[in-house]
Amino acid sequence: MFIPYRAMEKEVLDALAAAGFDDVTLAQARVFQRINPDGSRLTELAEAAQLTKQTVGFLVDQLERAGYVERTPDPRDRRARLVRVADRGAAAVRASAGVVAEIEARWAEHLGPARTAHLREALTALREITDPYA
Repeated sequence: MFIPYRAMEKEVLDALAAAGFDDVTLAQARVFQRINPDGSRLTELAEAAQLTKQTVGFLVDQLERAGYVERTPDPRDRRARLVRVADRGAAAVRASAGVVAEIEARWAEHLGPARTAHLREALTALREITDPYA
């Protein structure tokens, strides 16, 4: 599972760079992809990315300076801040979605319909015992 995931990750980052999003690092992308649609607190991102809050804060600072994310007040607690995807980040997400779809189509062609379905079923079943956020 690790090798295909890393191959996909690299291909997506390469495609993003070619599309003009060439200032995103792998570490930043791993934090960015964990931002909830309604925003995330740094502590939530740190836990999800399995990094320290300080490291995530540093990466979010970089993403914010590059225009991929923004920090806004948390409506549940005005003392806290949420990290949200900014317009440039949303454009990067749209660009990456097409690349992911292309990769999945190639993989499905390689595996065939039955093996692809079994793989999806098996990975979904594994989430039941491995995904702390399920």
